[in-house]
Amino acid sequence: MLFNSPLFLFGFLPLVLAGFVLLGRLGGSRAAIAWLAVVSLIFYAWDAPTRLPILLGSIGFNFVIGRLLSRRRNSPLLALGIAANLALLGYFKYAGFFAATLNALAGTAIPDPHIDLPVGISFFTFTQIAFLVDAFTREAREYKPLHYVLFVSFFPHLVAGPIYHHREIIPQFREASVYRFDAKALNYGLVWFALGLAKKVLLADPLAQFVAPAFNAAAIGSPVGFVDAWVAVVAWSLQIYYDFSGYTDMAIGLALMIGIRFPLNFNSPYKAISLIDFWRRWHMTLSRFLRDYLYIPLGGNRKGPARRYLNLIITMLLGGLWHGANWTFVVWGGLHGIGLAINHLWKARGVALPTAAAWSATLLFVMLAWVPFRAQTMQAAAGMWTSMLVPDQLFSPASIIAAQPFVPSAWIAGLSAIALLSPNTQELLRPQAPLPARRWTVAAGVAFGVAVSFIVGDRPTEFLYFRF
Repeated sequence: MLFNSPLFLFGFLPLVLAGFVLLGRLGGSRAAIAWLAVVSLIFYAWDAPTRLPILLGSIGFNFVIGRLLSRRRNSPLLALGIAANLALLGYFKYAGFFAATLNALAGTAIPDPHIDLPVGISFFTFTQIAFLVDAFTREAREYKPLHYVLFVSFFPHLVAGPIYHHREIIPQFREASVYRFDAKALNYGLVWFALGLAKKVLLADPLAQFVAPAFNAAAIGSPVGFVDAWVAVVAWSLQIYYDFSGYTDMAIGLALMIGIRFPLNFNSPYKAISLIDFWRRWHMTLSRFLRDYLYIPLGGNRKGPARRYLNLIITMLLGGLWHGANWTFVVWGGLHGIGLAINHLWKARGVALPTAAAWSATLLFVMLAWVPFRAQTMQAAAGMWTSMLVPDQLFSPASIIAAQPFVPSAWIAGLSAIALLSPNTQELLRPQAPLPARRWTVAAGVAFGVAVSFIVGDRPTEFLYFRF
């Protein structure tokens, strides 16, 4: 059930909000929490009910292990909990990848298990690993079972984040104000949601027509022209940003309607003037998770510069692999790991570029690194890089860019200007909390209406990060 589907917008969401308000008023917080937990599980199971036991089993197992760890520090028990979570993720997400890799390296003939990936497994697994570690370090207290079920399954974040911490969310479930209807909070959430929906439907989705032809051609070994390749990569850089940040805005808005505040996940990442700065702005909750639960446990910067740079590379390699079971994601993570190591080395030695040059170099690196993230294979990624950097023709044989150069140019120029020059969602709305300015309420209403007009009668497109 996609956030940008009529079923969600005009069926599920109004029912959820009405039930939450009614039960909060008549039955109190426990009834309202139970309602949110039930509808969140229904949301998850809507398209694939057989996957619900996986989520419920994961929740039950981690709650029990977390409760035991919060009562007594037990390293083997923590290791067991983390290993079980990674084993679940490894089986469903990486079994086919490991089989194919082993076949290629050892000449074995292990069949592809063809396991369907449960949506959101990467996000709810990381969320619960963090909970176990915090329970072990006594940062997580014992929580009520119902609160924990909702913490993991809460439908706005369940399938694509943001990756939040228990201490950010569960305490909010105990606040009495959450269960009192607040028209201002509802309006505030609706504005966030509407702007996110507009990002997805009106900005991100139309870019696919400039991205897919070039990457599809590269996937089958067909030549890709210099112009087509660069247009596709720039368009893809914008598409993934508007798609994922749009989803995050919608998730934040949905939670705000109910009175829950999520952590921010994007802060104008293409304005970054270094790769370090980029990762403080892009997918901020994943960056925080990788730092707190992987980079720092590996030793962080406490064991000398060489070990620090190695830790950065290992962290980003694993972060890349987390995104998908393909060597393309590993290469993407490795590129960012090496880039971050070089960035930190330059910083330690006092090397600094002028701001414009630093921004240009950062954005160019990020766009080039996006190529394997989008490509189906490393051969396809290599073909795209070759077309971009060592061109032998300007346009592809069946180029839509050559036929209509104004259309992609206008789209890319306009959306680049928004990403690079305009304030982001939180800069527009946060200063007016808890009520957005009237102009943004009106603008969001118009954007929502236009976006819905594109949705009705057409199949909504899936969010890009659902595949991860």
